[in-house]
Amino acid sequence: MSRPLDHIEHDTNPDPPVFGPRLGVSGWVRWGWRQLTSMRTALLLLLGLALAAVPGSLVPQRSADPNGVTQYFDNNPELAPVLDALQLFDVYSSVWFSAIYLLLFASLIGCIIPRTTHHLRALLAPPPRTPINLRRLHAHREVTLPPADGGGHTEQSIIDAGVELLRRRRYRTRIDTVERGASSSVAISAERGYLRETGNLVFHVSLVGVLVGVAVGGGFGFNAQRVVVEGQTFVNSLASYDSFNPGRFFNADVLDRYSVTLESFTVEYEQRNLDALGQPTDFAADVRVTFTDQETATASIRVNEPMRVASTDIYLLGNGYAPRITVRDPAGSVVFSDDVPFLPQDSNMTSLGVVKVPDGLSEQVGLVGFLYPTQDQLDSGAYVSVYPDLEYPVVTLNVYRGDLGIDDGAPKSVYALDTSSLTQMTGGETGVDSIELRPGESQELPDGLGTVSLDGIERFASLEVHTDPAQGWVLVSSLLALGGLLLSLFIPRRRMWIRLTTSADGARTLEYAGLARGEDPGLDAAVADLADAHLNTLTTLESRSR
Repeated sequence: MSRPLDHIEHDTNPDPPVFGPRLGVSGWVRWGWRQLTSMRTALLLLLGLALAAVPGSLVPQRSADPNGVTQYFDNNPELAPVLDALQLFDVYSSVWFSAIYLLLFASLIGCIIPRTTHHLRALLAPPPRTPINLRRLHAHREVTLPPADGGGHTEQSIIDAGVELLRRRRYRTRIDTVERGASSSVAISAERGYLRETGNLVFHVSLVGVLVGVAVGGGFGFNAQRVVVEGQTFVNSLASYDSFNPGRFFNADVLDRYSVTLESFTVEYEQRNLDALGQPTDFAADVRVTFTDQETATASIRVNEPMRVASTDIYLLGNGYAPRITVRDPAGSVVFSDDVPFLPQDSNMTSLGVVKVPDGLSEQVGLVGFLYPTQDQLDSGAYVSVYPDLEYPVVTLNVYRGDLGIDDGAPKSVYALDTSSLTQMTGGETGVDSIELRPGESQELPDGLGTVSLDGIERFASLEVHTDPAQGWVLVSSLLALGGLLLSLFIPRRRMWIRLTTSADGARTLEYAGLARGEDPGLDAAVADLADAHLNTLTTLESRSR
C-alpha cells in the first residue's frame, strides 16, 4: 500500500536545537544603540517628554513662581515635602526630565545621520529601473498605437515627448531599453517627491535645533521677579530682585545696566455687562526705563505684550494693591512706614497682607491685614469686597506680639506670618475688635504699643524680567520644523513609468503606470492625467507634421 503524500517519516536523529549567536558586550551595545536610534523610540521619548512636562503646569515652579512654591508649602505642609523630594517644583531641571531630554537628543541624532546619508545617496542615484510587468501595479493604463509604417510616431519621438512631459512636471528620468527576441521595449523611469524626505529630515534637524536652543537658553539665561509699587524704581541687578533664578552657566557680569520705574498702573473693569460686572478687561503698567547714559524710554506693558529692554524682556505677571501702613511708637516717632503689597485672594481683589515691625516698639509686633477695595458686610457680620476697584476701601488688621522669628538668620517670606509662637491681641477669640482703617485714618495699638495709620493705597505690579540668548535660534528652528512638516505631509513621493513595446508583427503598445511611497489617493488620477497629456502631445505633434 502506498503511503499518503503528506506522510512524514519519524526522525530518529532530530537536528539539535538552533540557538542565536552570543552577542557579547559589543553586540549588546550595538543592539541597544539600534533600539535607541529607532524612530519608534524617538517618538516614545518625545511623548515621554511631553508627559514629563505636565507636572510643571500643575504645581508652581521655583524658576517662575518662587512665592507660589512658598504658598504651596504653607497650604500643603504634608504633601509639599513629598513633591519636593520628587523634584516636582523643579521639573525642567530635574534628573528624570533631563534624562528623557538627553535620551531624546541622542535618539534624534542617531536617527538623522544614517537617514541623511541614505537620502543623499538617493538624490545622486538615477531613478530605479522599470519593472518587467507593469500590469501588476494598481495604477496602470494601456493604449495601443498604430504600427510605425502606418504613419504613426517614431519610437524616438514618443520617448522624447514623454521625457519632456515628465521633466516639466519635475520628475527625474532615465531611459531603459530591453530586447526580447523579436520584440523590444523602451521605457522611461521617472521619480519625484524627494522633498518629502528632505522635509522630514529638516523637521527632525530643526527639532534638534529646538532642543539645543532650549538647553542653551536655560543654561545662559535667567528669570527674575520684582514687585513694584507705583512710583518705585528697581535696578537690573541681583540685589534688586525679589527672586532671581539664573541658568547653570549664567554670569551676572553680563546684566544690562538700566533701571525701571513704574509710573502708573491702570486697570479697566467691565461696567456695562451686568453678568460680567467687575471683570478686568485690560491691564497696563506704564514704565520708564533709564539707562546708564541717562537715556530714557517709556512703554506700556500689558499681558502678553512684554517690553524689550536691551537683551531682556519684561513681562507683566500680576497686580494688586499696596496700602501705605505707618506705625508710630507712643512718642509719635515713625518706626515703620512702607507700601505693603497685599496679595489678592478673590476676583473682587479682597487682599491679604502682612506687616512686620521688628524694632522701635517695646516688643516685636506683627500685623495681618485684609483689604476690601469696596467693602460690604454680610448678614453674619463678616466683611467682603463686592467690586475690585477702590470705591469704598477698608483695611482690617489683627495685631500679634512676640518673637517674629526673624532674628535667627533664617529667610522668611514677607507675605506670611508664623503666628504659632505669637500672642494675638485683636480679632479672633481675643474679644477685642480688629483694627479698622480707611485711607487717612489712624488708631491706637493695644496695650499702648503705639499707633497705626493707613496713609493711602497704591497699585503694584508683579514684573518678570527674562533673558534667553537662544530665543531667536529657537524661533528659527521652530519655523523650519513647521516648514519641514508641511513638506513631508503634502508632497507625495511618486514613481512613474512610460513604456513603449513593439512586438514581432509591428504592433505597438504604450503603458503608463505609477507607484507611490506611502498613502497617495491621487495616484490613479495622476497616471490617467499623465497618459492623457502624453497622448494629447503626440496628437498635437502629428497634426503639426501634416
